[in-house]
Amino acid sequence: MTVKVLITRTVPEEKGREMLSLFKEMRSLAADQPGYISGETMKSSDRPDIYLVISTWEKLGDWEKWLLSKERQKIQAQIDTLLGGNTNYEMFHYGFRSGTQRPPAH
Repeated sequence: MTVKVLITRTVPEEKGREMLSLFKEMRSLAADQPGYISGETMKSSDRPDIYLVISTWEKLGDWEKWLLSKERQKIQAQIDTLLGGNTNYEMFHYGFRSGTQRPPAH
């Protein structure tokens, strides 16, 4: 089932240019990952220090593999150092089914 991952970060104005470079690097690597469909980065109109990244994945497991990958964690560590760890993740899927759609772990 397709998932949208919403990532929000608070980026001080003086760190914006460096952060955008890291965003681009991460997006470039993500685009090569199995299950990656698309991504976009937006800046809040009301609060210019808030950035929203929306990525679309074929399934939750594809996103989770990317989230835990060494490539991504290396860039995320740079982002965390730059921002002090202000990254929030939320995953959404299409549809209105209640409960989880993940198979039980064996």
